[in-house]
Amino acid sequence: MSHPGIGAIELASPDPARLAAFYHTAFDARPDGAAISLGAQTVRFRKVPAVTTQLAPANATSFQHFAIVVADMAAAMARLAVVPGWQPISRGGPRQLPAGAGGVTAFKFRDPDGHPLELLAFPAHQAPAPWRHASGLFLGIDHTAITVTNPARSIAFWQRLGFSRVGGSLNEGAEQAALDGLDAPRVEVTSLAADGAPPHLELLCYLAPPAFADARLPADVLATSIIMTGAGSSAMADPDGHRVIARIPDPDDLAKPTSPGG
Repeated sequence: MSHPGIGAIELASPDPARLAAFYHTAFDARPDGAAISLGAQTVRFRKVPAVTTQLAPANATSFQHFAIVVADMAAAMARLAVVPGWQPISRGGPRQLPAGAGGVTAFKFRDPDGHPLELLAFPAHQAPAPWRHASGLFLGIDHTAITVTNPARSIAFWQRLGFSRVGGSLNEGAEQAALDGLDAPRVEVTSLAADGAPPHLELLCYLAPPAFADARLPADVLATSIIMTGAGSSAMADPDGHRVIARIPDPDDLAKPTSPGG
């Protein structure tokens, strides 16, 4: 079976041009036809009739965010501060997570349509290879993260699409609570990758407060899609209802047992 990666993230919006302008102003995103480029990664837009009326907390399955790597968190926050329309998720500004959670500094917020986003700064001299020689303030998209209710079931689904487990952690404590805007969260993080190029995929299973199903209809602004590279245009959904555009696996491949460990 081929091993495609993530080619683009597709956001639903009632006004794609307005949303693209926000990403250009806030993050130096470059127009790319009907999409924008953030570093070497792509964000597409799909027009929907109206925005959602109810946003989701981080432990809901419709909370799907992507992380923008920044070279300087203070400078990135200063840029964001003067751009109107966004709203914070994190409490008290950017937070540095413990070493067991990567030691990164992160800040979560929502764009003007309510899509969750994250700014991500790696510790000095510890940036993963794709970001070591990238230039600018906003370097690109490191990962997209989806909240799931059953990690083993979700890992099996993504393995059938060519992904393998490349890491994981259990995140908790005051820093995680401030980052997620939740009280006393415990979240099991599983990192998956296919072709090695960013963005990779993170599965977030909240043990406390427990993850809950919150699938959105295609017209909802929170119905974000993951677009695979080299995967055709077949639409499917993962076990928690996240939208995926990917090659439909062969029946024989679906029948093969998979190990949750990757």
